[in-house]
Amino acid sequence: MEERVLGRTGASVGVVGFGAWQIGADWSEVSEDDAAAALEAAAAAGVTFYDTADVYGDGRSERIVGAFRKAHPGVFVATKMGRRAEQVHANYGEANFLSWNDDSRSRLDMTPLDLVQLHCPPTSVYGDDAVFAVLDAMVADGRIAHYGVSVETCEEALAAIARPGVATVQIILNPFRQKPLERVLPAAAEAGVGIIARVPLASGLLSGKYTAATEFAADDHRNYNRRGEAFDVGETFAGVDFATGLAAVERIRPLVPEGMTMAQFALRWILDQPGLSVVIPGARNAAQAEANAAAAAFAPLPEDLHDEVRKVYDDLIRPQVHDRW
Repeated sequence: MEERVLGRTGASVGVVGFGAWQIGADWSEVSEDDAAAALEAAAAAGVTFYDTADVYGDGRSERIVGAFRKAHPGVFVATKMGRRAEQVHANYGEANFLSWNDDSRSRLDMTPLDLVQLHCPPTSVYGDDAVFAVLDAMVADGRIAHYGVSVETCEEALAAIARPGVATVQIILNPFRQKPLERVLPAAAEAGVGIIARVPLASGLLSGKYTAATEFAADDHRNYNRRGEAFDVGETFAGVDFATGLAAVERIRPLVPEGMTMAQFALRWILDQPGLSVVIPGARNAAQAEANAAAAAFAPLPEDLHDEVRKVYDDLIRPQVHDRW
C-alpha cells in the first residue's frame, strides 16, 4: 500500500487506515471475534494506521486495538481523549489529561502512546496556551510521542494547524464534506501537519447500499443522532439529511468506474486530495476491511470525475453543510 508521512509525527503510514469507532459502540453490535477478524484482515492488506478513542464503547475499542497491537507491534495507533467529561473548557486541563492518559495507556498497553488527539473539544480550547503547554509536557514526560486534534469545523482546524506542537488534524472529509479542501488542506500541507480524514463514507451513505426503507438499530447513531441529539450532527451522515444524501448517491452512482465499488470510489476521491495523509474508514468485519484497503490500489480518479462529484456537491449538498462546519 502507498505510504505517506503523517505530518509532524514523521511516521510513514499506509494511506488507508482503520477507524475503530465501529468496533467500540454506536454502530449496532459488533462481536469481539468480528472486530478481531476485521483488524487482522486490515493488517494483512497493508493497513498500518489504527484510530480509536477512549470513549468508543467506554474503552472497549481501545482494549480490542491494544490486544491486536500486541500481535502487530509495528502498527501506528492513534487514540483520543476529552469526551469523558462534560464538554466545557474547564475540563480540558492537566488533572483530567493525566487521568485519561493513564487509562488509555493501560487499555492499549503501550507507553508512550503514538498519537493522542483532543476529541473535538470546545472551540475556546484551541486558543488556550495552557492546554497545549500540558500536552507539550506530556510529550516531554514520555507519556505520549505526539499529539493532535480532532475537529468539527474548518476554523478549528486552522487554529490547530497554527499551533507548533500539533502533529495532526483529524477532520470530516468526503464527497459530501468538501469545505476542508479550500483552506484546511493547503494550510496543513504548508505547515507540515498531517490530515486524517474521518467519516469518509458519510456513515455508510457513500457505500451506495442504503435506501429510503433502510432501518438502523436502536443503538446505532444513524438512528438516535440524526438531529444531533447525542453529539454533533455532522458525525452522522456527515450532517446531510438522509433523503438528500440518497439523492446525491444516485447522482454519483453512474460515475463509479467498472470494477470499483461506490465505497472505494469515495475513498479514492479522498486519497486524491493534495495534503491528505490517511483516511480512516471503519469496518465491522474482515470483508469490509479488505474492501476498504483495496481502494488504495486504484489509480487516481480522472479530473472529469472529480468535476462531476463537485457538481453534485454544489447542487445538493453545499446548501446544507458548507457554512455549518
